[in-house]
Amino acid sequence: MKKITLPLFLTLFLALPIFALEGVAVIDLRTAVLATQVSKDAFKALEEESDYSSNVEQARILQTDRQSLAEKLSKEAETLSQEEIGDIQRSIQEKSKDLEFIVNKIQTKQNETADKVFRDLNPSVQKILQELIAAKEVKLLLGRENILFSDQALDLTDDVTSMLDVALKDQNSDN
Repeated sequence: MKKITLPLFLTLFLALPIFALEGVAVIDLRTAVLATQVSKDAFKALEEESDYSSNVEQARILQTDRQSLAEKLSKEAETLSQEEIGDIQRSIQEKSKDLEFIVNKIQTKQNETADKVFRDLNPSVQKILQELIAAKEVKLLLGRENILFSDQALDLTDDVTSMLDVALKDQNSDN
């Protein structure tokens, strides 16, 4: 078997993407689904839940308190005793731990909401993807999160979002 010379290899390698672009598409399913009106409504409902909204408010208060203590420590460090400095530092640490706990609770609820939206919309997403793949003659569909660069014309994300919104609107009007 003959060895391929380096210039020939580079020519073939660089030419390959030109031929490969035909039938290639990119999608960010997370963005496509979370940009739908159904998702926006789900997150709006989450924000209106009393537990969630009280956690968000508690996080804001803790952040403000922590920031105020840090500013006080920064401004008054020269006039404070070592004991007062230690007390303020401990208070900042306690508020940081409390804030981290509350933020984790908030993120957990957001993730649960996103997961529910994904589960609920998955059948519609799969149907729409199949339709787009057939209509655009896609042979290779790549996730945007794995792509360093792509031409926007290859991206199906907005198409999927629009088609999901239309399909779900039609589905709701039929019920």
